Amino acid sequence: MAKRSLFKEFTKGIIKENPVLCLVLGTCPTLAVTTSASNAIGMGVAATAVLVCSNAVISLLRKVIPDKVRIPAYITIIAGFVSVVQMLVKAFAPAINDSLGIYLPLIVVNCIILGRAEMFAGKNPVLPSILDGLGMGVGFTAALLCMGIIRELLGSGSLFGFQIMPVQILIFILPPGGFFVFGMLIMLANKLNERSGKKVKTSPCDGCPMSENCADKACEKTGKEAG
Repeated sequence: MAKRSLFKEFTKGIIKENPVLCLVLGTCPTLAVTTSASNAIGMGVAATAVLVCSNAVISLLRKVIPDKVRIPAYITIIAGFVSVVQMLVKAFAPAINDSLGIYLPLIVVNCIILGRAEMFAGKNPVLPSILDGLGMGVGFTAALLCMGIIRELLGSGSLFGFQIMPVQILIFILPPGGFFVFGMLIMLANKLNERSGKKVKTSPCDGCPMSENCADKACEKTGKEAG
């Protein structure tokens, strides 16, 4: 595969198909852990590690895994890597482990990871799959970090635990503030995509690993009518 094509597989997840801001996947951990920048980086790095490793293994086994059991097989592979990452975080970064809490093991059911396994890794060679996972992980981490910096700075007046501003707007570290910042960043990502002439995916079925086999297309129809 050409270098240009490989580079495209890596960069698409950063802005054009950012899993959080364009595909709106992984919303739960995005809103829950971004009360601080350090938590955002911890979750982003952990999810990126699982993405890259699971994409690589699933791509290697794509011709071996029977089609009828591919989703359970993907989840089993992902769960194995999540367990490894969780043990590493507990051993070397216990503070991050305590801060992320239940959201660290819940990476297993993160739609971004299962979505990339079904849509890309299960259909492509190993190297492009690794770059796809790395690019999506970088995009996920960047979105979390942006939210974490804004919410921590405005909500606590600090950044990475260091006090920066005396003024604190507490609503930004509460759920309403998280939704507000999330919406503003989605709007900014859409504007950047529009200016660069790239079509933004808005269908509610985009990124869903089961969309091809979905018998009920009501959600897709609703998305088209709303558009």
